[in-house]
Amino acid sequence: MQISIAEELRATKSDAEAMVKKGVGALKSGDKEKVYSDISAKNGPYTSRDLYLVVYRMDGTVLAHGANTKMVGKNLIDLKDIDGKAFVKERVELAGKNPHFWQKYKFVNPETKKIEPKQMYCERLEETIVCGGIYD
Repeated sequence: MQISIAEELRATKSDAEAMVKKGVGALKSGDKEKVYSDISAKNGPYTSRDLYLVVYRMDGTVLAHGANTKMVGKNLIDLKDIDGKAFVKERVELAGKNPHFWQKYKFVNPETKKIEPKQMYCERLEETIVCGGIYD
């Protein structure tokens, strides 16, 4: 079976889980502001192919964003995908009930610039949610 170049550029579920755990570990053991800065850095240690981390406060405010630093400091609780799903609100609600979870929604892939199905793996860390997603 031959793998297309597009498939080679896509992260897997295990890649997302490992990257989130890497971010959570760094946040637990280090200077949170430095780690947030590293997560938001273009081509930094928390990005790989189409995978990047996003960290939210439990109110939906972005603390770090690996694909779009303009989102840092913004409250995205009311953000909806193309189907009208309030995915950040759902993410916050899921984090309130689960220490870790997968969530499905649709989002613009920064590599293809197209809206694609996405799955986001998230872990709750104190009053934050650390997430990394893959595109289907």
